[in-house]
Amino acid sequence: MSNPVGIAILGAGRWGVHLIRNFLNHPEARVLAVVDPHVERLNSARSQFNLDETVILATDWQDIKQLPGLEAVAVATPAATHYALISDALEQNYHILAEKPLTLDPAESRELYERAKQRQLQMLVDHTYLFHPAVIAGTEVVQGGRLGELRYGYATRSHLGPVRPDVDALWDLAIHDIAIFNSWLGEYPIQVQGTGRVWLQPTPVEGGDSKLFPQGLADFVMATLTYPSGFQAFIHLCWLNPDKQRRLAVVGSQGTLIFDEMSGDAPLVIQQGCLEQEGKLWIPRNQNREVVRLEKAEPLGRVCDRFLELVRGNGQGVESGAIATELITILTGLSHSIQQGGVAVQI
Repeated sequence: MSNPVGIAILGAGRWGVHLIRNFLNHPEARVLAVVDPHVERLNSARSQFNLDETVILATDWQDIKQLPGLEAVAVATPAATHYALISDALEQNYHILAEKPLTLDPAESRELYERAKQRQLQMLVDHTYLFHPAVIAGTEVVQGGRLGELRYGYATRSHLGPVRPDVDALWDLAIHDIAIFNSWLGEYPIQVQGTGRVWLQPTPVEGGDSKLFPQGLADFVMATLTYPSGFQAFIHLCWLNPDKQRRLAVVGSQGTLIFDEMSGDAPLVIQQGCLEQEGKLWIPRNQNREVVRLEKAEPLGRVCDRFLELVRGNGQGVESGAIATELITILTGLSHSIQQGGVAVQI
């Protein structure tokens, strides 16, 4: 077995601790450092994971960026900080695992991706749902034609917190559902529309992008995606709704595929059925519920597995910087639509 990959984790917040846990438990990784500007987070990570004294805890990336043995960096910091940190890490010839979104600007994301390619470095963006067993199985169902003619899709992602101070609910939540729709359909939207409401943070916050969020951070967003095939997806997003939902569906002429994370025993279901005309009436036919069998796996664990495989030279990532850039382009279009009261924006 090759030597474990030396890795530093930038950010010990809500998502950073999951990365710490996965890499600490991975036989192909060695956590060399954890970086976070908040000392209390570092101390909490030290206690929670019983970190060895050899693991360096630092408040500044500059203090450890030339650490001997360091090969890769996992970035789980606020989105507005990603470009500068990842750019610097690429200059040090480190492989990158980045929390979504890669950046808040499509041009910056494209630049980082191209620079990683030029330096022959891996850059995997952690769009975790693309590694979810239900999403992988759902792609096979949709593209296998089991739903018949595809008609429309819908998704709801709501909960009561956490509320991010750097991006709005659109940028925090929609990227998951957009990535799933794109994967299932095998195409990208050509037009987007969005509307939003701001209640909690009506003024741009420090560390946010004033161009994207000039009216504050939207707590509630309704988004519409239109695809080249004519398929439309409607997405409801809110982080101050106690009715927690994680539900996405694609409707076809022969049935609906439903991915419901809150349904622990059957997260992926095909609800079969269609309407047949009898005289002037439309009668439901062929109704049946099929639970799609899924293998058990933690999506983030798969992300970490894949990243370490890539660092060791085993192929190209399923989630490339190019796909990440496309998703950011879609989100940027939706932000522009929200700012203009819901006008249609071409992608």
